[in-house]
Amino acid sequence: MARQRSLSTVLAAAALVVVSACGGEEDPLADDSGDTGSGSEDKGSLTLGGQDFTEMQIMASIYEQLLVDAGYTVDSELVSTRKVYLKELQKGSIDIVPEYAGSITDELNLAVNGPDAEQVSSNDIDETMKALRKLLEPDGLVALEPAEATDQNAFATTTDFAQENDLTTLTDLGEMDEPITLAAAEDCSSRPDCAIGLKNVYDIEIEEILPLGFGTPQTKDSVTSGESQLGLVGTSDGSLEQLGLVILEDDKGLQVSQNLVPVVSEEVVEQNPDVAETLNSLSDELTTEDLAEMNAAVDLEREKPEDVAQQFLEDKGLI
Repeated sequence: MARQRSLSTVLAAAALVVVSACGGEEDPLADDSGDTGSGSEDKGSLTLGGQDFTEMQIMASIYEQLLVDAGYTVDSELVSTRKVYLKELQKGSIDIVPEYAGSITDELNLAVNGPDAEQVSSNDIDETMKALRKLLEPDGLVALEPAEATDQNAFATTTDFAQENDLTTLTDLGEMDEPITLAAAEDCSSRPDCAIGLKNVYDIEIEEILPLGFGTPQTKDSVTSGESQLGLVGTSDGSLEQLGLVILEDDKGLQVSQNLVPVVSEEVVEQNPDVAETLNSLSDELTTEDLAEMNAAVDLEREKPEDVAQQFLEDKGLI
């Protein structure tokens, strides 16, 4: 359930087109005068990559607007999967990506140490960041400061079911000692952070897994209708409260840390120290609640990711 959402042709073009993080539209912060949002001189061009789904559309736009305000021209391109942009990041064709600490750590670990490599990410963000920085170093990449904001896998049930059974944690659910039906991603049955972990860590008896996807409307509908008692979602899903769903706390730390973290070319950071300062200022402010609210604004209220990003940055005093 790592987040997943051709790039080389675009990146190889002689003149890159500046696009918004959600694709195609003119950068709302650019103007014909060549001035940047902060009024400072143009400090040069940076290329921003990432995955193309709601949360990353928002995050990419936040990064872009922050960097434009700091004086940079930013070329942004979102693609379907991490594997596509990670290759370009390692080659130096991309300078910056917003990432999830645990997911990129696990992907790099498997790529470097083989498919049977022991997992080095954990629910401890400090240990995960230590492992991530070590894995990034050979490619000339650095991870900046992680935000408090995290989008981890989580398991939700209806508020009514939780109240009726006095459930606040996954431990509580296991202690019910009743079989449940779980709506989740197709690979849940083989994943240690999904069905295997629910059984081994929480002693939850899963009677059936409905392969309806990670955090999809179908998964959430299955739970709200009573077809399943538990659904696999993300901690930053902004629709849960409106749907009458509540996340059961992962009180034994089954899920690895998925804090939002900027991954940047070491060369860019060395030549432009204010890039790190700018993105770290965001990490100081961004919370999981912020993510959930912004996701809801795009997915439920149909606002544009770039507008939501700009409003967040203005509210936080970052631009």
